[in-house]
Amino acid sequence: MIINPKIDSKSQEVIDTGLALLSHEASSELENLLNFWSTEALDTINGGFLGEIDGSGHKNNKASKGSVLNSRILWTFSAAYRTTKNSNYKAIAERQYQYIIDHFWDHKHGGLIWEVDHLGNPINKRKQAYAQGFGIYAFSEFYRATNNQESLKYAKSLYNILEDKFSDAEYTGYVEALKEDWEDIKDMRLSNKDLNYPKSMNTHLHILEPYTNLYRVWPNEALKQKITELLHVFQNKIIDKKSGHFNLFFDMDWSKKSTAISFGHDIEGAWLLHEAAQVIQDKTIIKHIQKTAIQLVESTLKKGRDKDGALFNEYDNNKYDTDKHWWVQAEAMVGFLDAYLIDPNQDYLEAVLNIWTFIKTNVIDTIHGEWFWRVDETGKPVTTDNKLGFWKCPYHNSRALMETIERIELIKN
Repeated sequence: MIINPKIDSKSQEVIDTGLALLSHEASSELENLLNFWSTEALDTINGGFLGEIDGSGHKNNKASKGSVLNSRILWTFSAAYRTTKNSNYKAIAERQYQYIIDHFWDHKHGGLIWEVDHLGNPINKRKQAYAQGFGIYAFSEFYRATNNQESLKYAKSLYNILEDKFSDAEYTGYVEALKEDWEDIKDMRLSNKDLNYPKSMNTHLHILEPYTNLYRVWPNEALKQKITELLHVFQNKIIDKKSGHFNLFFDMDWSKKSTAISFGHDIEGAWLLHEAAQVIQDKTIIKHIQKTAIQLVESTLKKGRDKDGALFNEYDNNKYDTDKHWWVQAEAMVGFLDAYLIDPNQDYLEAVLNIWTFIKTNVIDTIHGEWFWRVDETGKPVTTDNKLGFWKCPYHNSRALMETIERIELIKN
């Protein structure tokens, strides 16, 4: 158990009780989430999962389906099976794996296409580096959970595609997008809200994340070097030395092209960078990354947190986006717990417990299931947003619950 000598025994007891309750409630909520996706979200007519359920629970059977959404679902049920050994989750993961291979894998050019219609027919064959990354994340986790050798081959294939097609040999890093046949594309944006620049923090974070997971099951030396290079990119290109936050968009030479701060990415990045350094087991890198992680966490605590304990969405042009998004709160739980494992600061644990209280009170939809996409500054749900959609899936919240349970065990032991 991690004991902070600055905390008296009574306060320590309160913290221990709070963490034990959080672990229990996280396990229960994880089961609720997976039950929602196992029952309400399955596309029993056309295969895979539905492409859309609105904020009130109404299903759109004709909505298109994205490769990122589907890869994230495969990761979720694979990880859930690995951690719980529930055979139902394995069956869903196996079903989802086959759907991705049948409908999203480009059997001519390789890689994952962006979007299919509700029947599974391709409607957007562009290749986003981000989507290839989540394919690696999903395939490596499915292999990790089930020992499916074919899945590992697909993960390695996507890794080679990212290195062969998207890697920038001149300035380091990876370009955002290419056409179906790997030719250059003018519009590289991941979504309509993003800026059209060739490099982004978001894509690099979600290449580091799957590379780390792939290394767990395939400790290849070249892959380790790529993870090391990505950590170097974050340390020297992406993190703003003055503010302690991530910069978001860049030109090819890493010239900064944005001013916004994304609090969710800062806190998510803190633990993902730390995880990567730990997985490759480089003591020097771990030491440097831990300092960076704490810097990101402290910057988020000071600038991104509202009085109710929840995190705002973004800050730009001296103005806050005061909505509180589901994924930001989920990642904050892991980020603050991970920070406590680096530096046992009571503020981090209090932050976790406060955010979980906020999630239970405001973000979890106790009527229709799952979590609301966002709530406003007062905690009122914005029900016009989808419950399930191109960017709304069980990846952030289910992962946060699994990671929270795991980290509480580390703190206790």
